[in-house]
Amino acid sequence: MAEVIRRIGLSLGADLCWPICFEEILKAWAPAFPVGDDVVRFEVKRVTIEPYDLKKPCPYDLVLDRLTHWYNTSREWIKKAVLMDGLYVLNNPWSIQAMEKHSTYCAMMRLGLPVPETWMVPPKEYEPAPDLQVTLERYAQLFDLGDVGRSIGYPFFMKPYDGGAWVGVSRIKNEQELKDAYDKSGKRIMHLQKAIDPFDLFVRCLGVGPQVRFLRYDPDAPLHERYRLDRNFLPREEESLLYDMTLTINSFFGWDFNSCEVLRKDSVHYPIDFANACPDSQVTSLHYHFPWLVKAKLRWALFCAATRRPMRMTLDWSPYYAIREKNLPYREALAAYADVGRERFDKDRFDEFCHRHMSELDEIAWEFFGTETAKHAVRLKVEALFPAHEHERFTEHFWERIQMWRRDEETGMGRG
Repeated sequence: MAEVIRRIGLSLGADLCWPICFEEILKAWAPAFPVGDDVVRFEVKRVTIEPYDLKKPCPYDLVLDRLTHWYNTSREWIKKAVLMDGLYVLNNPWSIQAMEKHSTYCAMMRLGLPVPETWMVPPKEYEPAPDLQVTLERYAQLFDLGDVGRSIGYPFFMKPYDGGAWVGVSRIKNEQELKDAYDKSGKRIMHLQKAIDPFDLFVRCLGVGPQVRFLRYDPDAPLHERYRLDRNFLPREEESLLYDMTLTINSFFGWDFNSCEVLRKDSVHYPIDFANACPDSQVTSLHYHFPWLVKAKLRWALFCAATRRPMRMTLDWSPYYAIREKNLPYREALAAYADVGRERFDKDRFDEFCHRHMSELDEIAWEFFGTETAKHAVRLKVEALFPAHEHERFTEHFWERIQMWRRDEETGMGRG
């Protein structure tokens, strides 16, 4: 057998904690997978930002990207590498560039998912442009914002059509609050989305390839406490439904790594925010769930790199719309959409690959997350986000959450 090296690049911004863990676990593991006639080993390196010749070959087989959603220089380098060098990247850069929240709502509404009623309103203010005034004079219709609010029904949320991280989001309870929020929205184009109120459960579904973790979420808690510690809080049928929903959304938009936020009311799960490609990966928010994410990224990255998984450059939505045209009951349609997602994410092949080659990862990761190196990674992120007088407190807080995860994992690995 010939030995070959697959090179993984980490395209990073402010990330500190998870890249250290990813690199150190891979170093401790040093996997060698027999794939076809080869033995595949791996190298990981952080991607730098510098001038490049468009014809210069990309040195990576796979890039785990954390910049495309906001840093254009890296996005253009990645697009070049996919087109010219066959790079596999998490996530599809064209889809991230084009698919803001507005597009995702429209697409999933068409597929029949219960997205809450959503309106778009023209911006309150405009950037000056040569033809702006004549365009508005000819075609902009006067509208009564209060009529729109009454049509939707209070309460609802005003939020940027392309935003994220809760920036510019307002909960609107009456007409005066609507007018005040609109007056403050400036040049942003805003959505008005019906609130699911009251709801009895908020779930964030974190997907990496065909792997999904369900996190109970409390949006009113401080950032470091929003992800709850609850495990197995969903009935089996609801977990199955949310798995299918997440796989449908992520495969539809070509997002290997994305999160889907869902509210439950009267036993219906309403997807409210699911254009979150490259979601939060930091220990300071994920804490107990952080080791799962690191392992999920490792599994998917190694599988894709080892098998030379080809990048799907075009999205091809026709299989989903063909299912929609059959007018199946919602749960049957969602299962059929998810079957397309399973195929696109090679779920059966991935599961078999993990069973055959990655059984050691759980033990190695468990050992690593008890080391001083892992604790140092936690401390670095805490020091980047918290004031100096809170460094020790929050380092110990997040470290204890990880140790709680380790204790919970012991029985599953036959240690307890």
